[in-house]
Amino acid sequence: MRLGAQDDKTTDGIVATLEVIGGKWKPLILFILLHEGTKRFGELRRMLPLITQGMLTNQLRELERDGLVERRVYQEIPPKVEYKLTAHGKTLDPVLTDMCSWGFKHLDFMRD
Repeated sequence: MRLGAQDDKTTDGIVATLEVIGGKWKPLILFILLHEGTKRFGELRRMLPLITQGMLTNQLRELERDGLVERRVYQEIPPKVEYKLTAHGKTLDPVLTDMCSWGFKHLDFMRD
C-alpha cells in the first residue's frame, strides 16, 4: 500500500481496533481476562482499583456488544455474574501481549 493515495485506507485497521479496544480501561480488562481467566465483576473491580463501578460496567457492556467478552448470569441469590473472553476476544492475545512488552521497553527507555 502506498501512503497518501486517496483511495487507499491504510489506517482503517488501526481505527477499527482502537474503536473496539481503545481507551484506558478496555485493554486492561481484556488483558486480565486473557491471563487470569473468568472473573466476577467484584474481582475485576478489585484488580482495577482506580476504575469506577459505572465505568467498569460501561466498558464491559461495550466489550460484550463488540463480541469480545461473554457475560454469564447465574440465577442465584445474590446474583452472580461472570465475565470471560470469547473466542474472538482471545484473538487479541498477540496484540495485548505485544502492547505489554512494548510498554516495558518504553518504561526502560524513559528511565535511561
